[in-house]
Amino acid sequence: MTLKPTLVAAALVLAGSLSHAVTLRVANQGDAVSMDPHSLNESLQLSFTANVYEPLVARDSKLQLAPGLATAWRQTAPTVWRFELRKNVKFHDGSDFNADDVLFSFARAAGDGSDMKSYTASIKEVRKVDAHTVEIETTAPFPILPDVISLVFIMDKEWAEKNRAEKPVDRRRGIENAASFQANGTGPYRLRERQPTTRTVLSRHGGYWGKVEGNVSEVIFTPIGNDATRVAALLSGEIDLMEPVPLQDIERLRAAQNLKVMQGPELRTIFLGMDQKRDELQFSNVKGKNPFKDKRVRQAFYQAIDIETIRTRVMRGAATPTALMIAPGIKGFNADQNKRLPYDVEGARRLLAEAGYPSGFEVGMNCPNDRYVNDGEVCQAVAANLARIGVKVNLQTESKATYFPKILRRDTSFYLLGWTPGTYDAHNVLNGILHTPTTAGQGQFNLGSYSNARVDELTRLVQGETDDAKRNAMIQEAFKIHADEVGHIPLHQQALAWAMKRNVDTVQLADNFMPFRFVTVK
Repeated sequence: MTLKPTLVAAALVLAGSLSHAVTLRVANQGDAVSMDPHSLNESLQLSFTANVYEPLVARDSKLQLAPGLATAWRQTAPTVWRFELRKNVKFHDGSDFNADDVLFSFARAAGDGSDMKSYTASIKEVRKVDAHTVEIETTAPFPILPDVISLVFIMDKEWAEKNRAEKPVDRRRGIENAASFQANGTGPYRLRERQPTTRTVLSRHGGYWGKVEGNVSEVIFTPIGNDATRVAALLSGEIDLMEPVPLQDIERLRAAQNLKVMQGPELRTIFLGMDQKRDELQFSNVKGKNPFKDKRVRQAFYQAIDIETIRTRVMRGAATPTALMIAPGIKGFNADQNKRLPYDVEGARRLLAEAGYPSGFEVGMNCPNDRYVNDGEVCQAVAANLARIGVKVNLQTESKATYFPKILRRDTSFYLLGWTPGTYDAHNVLNGILHTPTTAGQGQFNLGSYSNARVDELTRLVQGETDDAKRNAMIQEAFKIHADEVGHIPLHQQALAWAMKRNVDTVQLADNFMPFRFVTVK
């Protein structure tokens, strides 16, 4: 067999890098559910696959937009953006990257089974100008389009067709295909081994087009769900880096001579959602009607939650209570609006009685136990709070591997979710969580189907408005309507906590992504 010159060069580069191989052993409380880049819009999933796949427009170590597979972009008309594609880029199998891969990937991300539709919902057409130029036309002017598509990863069209992975994995139905376990991206790392829930290994892509700031040539990623086991693995030297750090162990790890802890604010908001669509709740003893259709019930739930005790005891101070669905640092955040309804058990009881539930009722609640910081404990605290107003919560906590498919099917009455706007802009939350669900992708994560026509209208107006003052006023109006109607129950923004050996240097991003190209092991 004769290797092509480009592949020979890539092999030599890889051989050279492996002569100084540096392995990074990483542990997380959960696993990346799939290697399919369009299968699940969840931060850990996207963080991991972002090491293998790339978007047209990327993010740098300061979360600023940077050239990815596109070297330049500009608006050629109010609704048209032109992207100049990077030349001489190879997928991990040696095939060329070109415009056909872009068209295929955007169609795939917008298609059935995709969990990324909210990022493509405003796109009317993606068309090829030539082999290294594409145009994206939107349904209306969309000045933040480059921000929005920074999480739409590009796949190799030929590879996907060859491996019968033309459509995304539909996590709601438990469907899997070759893209679940295999990968062929253009990123700095290639998938070498995949054992779901056990171990995933990445190796440096010797033919990578870009600069890798760190020195890691191999990544061994291990999910360790048990907090004590994860901490013990770091203390014993079995792993080099872990996240999240159990809140009760932060000071212990900080005091260890050979370890260090990185803490910082996260842009994620943790909130509760309620089924407001069905005429009868699936998981409740109330028959013939849906209590959550009544604002008084939603408000009673909100005001029964002792958020300060959750902050101090459950989260050990590593959380900031919020009244908004976005965090400080997200474009459109207004501190003047960030005032929670008061914690008021008696007032909550009165509201329930006024709504016709003086003795409360039963309701099922779904919650992950390996996705957010102390997520299971937060849900237990919420359930205990609601018991004080006569609401019996039948709490089901489970691994995110089964939790997300369930709630994404909307097979839930009451649930906990966390959200970091991938665009760092309020429009992302308005479009993905507050907008009435549509088949095009708006409201894709509005799992309780909250709906308000004015919020939908404002979301569309915010998309195209270029005047910041007018845009911010629209965002504030939408959030005020949502808050007045108690469309969701915001809880807090959690804090980040990573721990690592002292010889490991990395960048902690506020979106909790972990690009391995920024990691250096000394």
